Amino acid sequence: MARVVVAGGGPAGMMAAIRAAHLGNSVTLIEKNSTLGKKLLLTGKGRCNLTNTCGLDDFLLRFSGNAAFLRDAFKIFFNKELISFFKERGVKIKIERQNRVFPAADSSASILNALKKELSSCGVNLMFDTALSGIDTEGAKVKAAILSRRRRLETDKLILALGGSSYSSTGSSGDGYRIAKRLGHTIKSIKPGLVPLKVRQPYISVLEGLSLKNIQLKFSNSGKSVKSDIGELMFTGFGVSGPLVLTLSGKALDMLEPGRGLFLEIDLKPALSIEKLDMRMQREFKVSPKKSICNILKSMLPQRLINVFLDLAGIDAHLKAAQITREDRKRMGRLFKSMRLDITGSPGIERAMITRGGIGLKEVDPRTMASKLITGLYFCGEILDIAADTGGFNLQAAFSTGYIAGS
Repeated sequence: MARVVVAGGGPAGMMAAIRAAHLGNSVTLIEKNSTLGKKLLLTGKGRCNLTNTCGLDDFLLRFSGNAAFLRDAFKIFFNKELISFFKERGVKIKIERQNRVFPAADSSASILNALKKELSSCGVNLMFDTALSGIDTEGAKVKAAILSRRRRLETDKLILALGGSSYSSTGSSGDGYRIAKRLGHTIKSIKPGLVPLKVRQPYISVLEGLSLKNIQLKFSNSGKSVKSDIGELMFTGFGVSGPLVLTLSGKALDMLEPGRGLFLEIDLKPALSIEKLDMRMQREFKVSPKKSICNILKSMLPQRLINVFLDLAGIDAHLKAAQITREDRKRMGRLFKSMRLDITGSPGIERAMITRGGIGLKEVDPRTMASKLITGLYFCGEILDIAADTGGFNLQAAFSTGYIAGS
């Protein structure tokens, strides 16, 4: 029986501790907070998007260029195994659009409670308000965990599951990177992922809270461009957010280079060409020639967007349909297909859902999550240089790598 210390009480750390205990090890889980799973409770807007039921190859496509690293882990513990794990512990599961998996209770707490009960039932020793400050090694082998208040915990194996740097208030403050770096591990550049974006246009604040559905985005600079699927965007007080923005935020921020502007073009009507939009406007104007343009646009745009839209098009909102010229229609058509914003950056990693970057994967065995530099050291979860889109992909990676590390 090995002595195992797991540092970090997030989804990866809890799963690692559970798996190690199931295999007969003596497991201690240390957590710097006074409770487990603080960040887990925030996932899926408090509903916990547990995983996604799409196939393995499609699942891996939702990750960055490091997706291949996860293939071995997913072959052992993937979405079916994760769903079964929670079902066997009394959590009812439901599948929503885009194959996203949630607890039927629509509560992250139901997932956290199941994990807590399992930790208790398999005898994991929990130490709260306890931070890992370092790892003592001898001959490139783990010897002890160095804890806060100069305490020392002898161990045979140590699993580092301290998360990334996003949402530091939940405990993810980059401690794991600093500890791993002192042991010789490479830390890939730390950047925000799944993060809202800031824009230059001041009128954005007027639209705060407005969601646009069934739209399409295109980010571009002078040399590159990336296009979204059709989906949803939400305006914030400083810029844009929502599923489409969050998913492409990493690629967009990588395109934001000094001296090269980054533009976001919103296609408000991706299902219609400019020609079809023009024909629709002509029909509307012909049917109601005495209606004001702002009233006619109610059938095509959300109420709160209409005045901003007309201002951008340079059209008086009080003009009657019969007064709208062909040139006015052309400007509106172009704006429907490309409402352009200037992206200036993000509000920073503190507002990001995940961290991009982390422990360099060339120094980690993908079959075991073991360090290739330090015997007895393992990694799992967000601390690794893996990041994916929204939709349950990141949480599955946390549970899968935790399961493998615990094994």
